[in-house]
This record gives sequence, structure tokens and C-alpha cells, in this order.
Amino acid sequence: MDAILPTREQAEELIPPPDGIVCRIAGDARLFAASSYAVILQVAHPTVGAGVSEHSNFRADPWGRLLRTLDYTTCTIYGGPELAWDVGRRVREMHKQIKGVRSDGVRYHALEPKAYAWVHATLAEAIVKGHQTFASPRLSDAEVEQFWREWLPAGRLVGVREGDLPETWAEFRKYFDGMVRDELQHTDSVRDVIETLAKPTRPPMPWLREGAWKVVRMPASRGGRVALEGLLGPELRERFGIEWTRAKDREMRAITAISRRSGPLMPKAAKNFGPSYLGWRRDAIARGEVASGKGAKPGIRDTAAA
Repeated sequence: MDAILPTREQAEELIPPPDGIVCRIAGDARLFAASSYAVILQVAHPTVGAGVSEHSNFRADPWGRLLRTLDYTTCTIYGGPELAWDVGRRVREMHKQIKGVRSDGVRYHALEPKAYAWVHATLAEAIVKGHQTFASPRLSDAEVEQFWREWLPAGRLVGVREGDLPETWAEFRKYFDGMVRDELQHTDSVRDVIETLAKPTRPPMPWLREGAWKVVRMPASRGGRVALEGLLGPELRERFGIEWTRAKDREMRAITAISRRSGPLMPKAAKNFGPSYLGWRRDAIARGEVASGKGAKPGIRDTAAA
């Protein structure tokens, strides 16, 4: 038993409250546009990037990491304390095996507290920035502060220690800017993410046939890459060798404007996909298609944020 993890009873106090702001905004499907932003922030950390390069097949299966992260966040936010506690332990256990030597010769382990906490921080950054960019109405400063108060304790479910991340959003902004300035690098995994976005593979969705994917891939990949580059901001774009042109800026403005206005047209399931995803997840586990429940078929990769 990992002593750093909370007890099953403590999980109820750590998950975001059902009537809170995290539950209200995190299930908006428009936030998918910020998913690659979270991933690239994560893998720009030298330890996380090395772990993904050596222990993941991101190039062959880019959707796998996104779906595993989606599984973790959705289960934590919407699944209730029992599921959140179970998934948190699975995520922690899986990361124990991720270690090696970085390209600069430094030994690493995925459970290094600073790197491990950074992953939890990037998810909050992507949700908040994704909402502020692609959804409406925009969050007030007080709402963002409340979001962080609800999000921060959930990190303990995967073993992020108290004190590893700032207590307030105002302090978080200083922490985040410091990480960008002093820690994040143009790692091999960053290059993999950027190159994969240029020509993404078909998502693992049975209803999306190869022919249909060829039709939508170009506009989808173009829009996704522009959204990522726009979210990164000038400092990281320069570090990653990304040119930001007036044409891209116009595209980004158009994407955000259309996305913000789409709210009234979105079906209920798209405004909050959490319950729908959990229903699909239960059915998939019952069929043995996802290794996230007891009795699942062996040999299928566990769903986790890795």
C-alpha cells in the first residue's frame, strides 16, 4: 500500500464537489481543443518527456495518451469517490515503473514530486485556458480561484503531496510562469506531438471510417495545430521553433469566435460529456475492452494519464 495516497474514506473530501465549478465547466466538449496544449506542456518537462519517449508509443498511438488522460480526469471529476480513489491508485501504480536516463544523462523517475505535480497542474491550466478561449461566458477571477480550490485537492488521489503546488490561483500563475521560464524544454516528445498533429492518425472510433477521416483530417489537423500554437503563447512558440503569422492569428480568432458562439447549439451531451463517457466506460469494461475494471481482459493497456 502506497502511504502517500489517501484512504478510501478521504477520497470523498478530495474530489471536486458535484455542484462546483470544476464539474460545471470540465465536461464541455469544446475543451478538447485544449487537450494537446495540456499534453505538450507535460512532455516539455524533461522528466515527463523522457518517460513518454521511452515508455510510450505516442507516435503510433497519439490518441491513446489523450484518451487515458480523459479517462483519469473524467473519472476523478464525475465518477464519484469510489471510482476516483480506484483510478487514482491505478495511475500511481503505473507510474512507479516509468524510470530511466534522460538524453542529458540525468536519471529520472516519473514519481519525482516536482514533475509529477506538474502534470496535475497542466490539466488545470488547460481546462481554465481552454474555457476562457473556446467557451463562454468567460470565468471571473473569483470563479478561477474557486476552480483551483476545487481542483488542487484532487491531486492527492494520485499522490501529489500537499505543498507541491501553490494554494491559490494567483500563486499558481507565478509558479506556472516560472516553470515555463526555467524548466520546460524542446524535448523529443515535444517534437513528436507537433509532428503528429501535422498528420494525425484516425481516432479509435468505430463509426469514423478511414474514408471519412481522410476528408476531415486536413481541416481538423490544421485547426487543432493552430489552436495549440495559439494557446502556447509567444515564449513557448519561440522555444519550440513555431512561427506565428498574421494568417494563423486570424485563424485562431475565427476558431475561438465560432467556438464561443456555438454554446446554444450544442446538445446536452456535448455541454457535459462526463455522464455519457462514464456510461460508455462501464459498457466497455463489461465487454472487456478497457483494462480499467476487475476482470478486464489481460493484455489491454490500462487507462491512465501516462
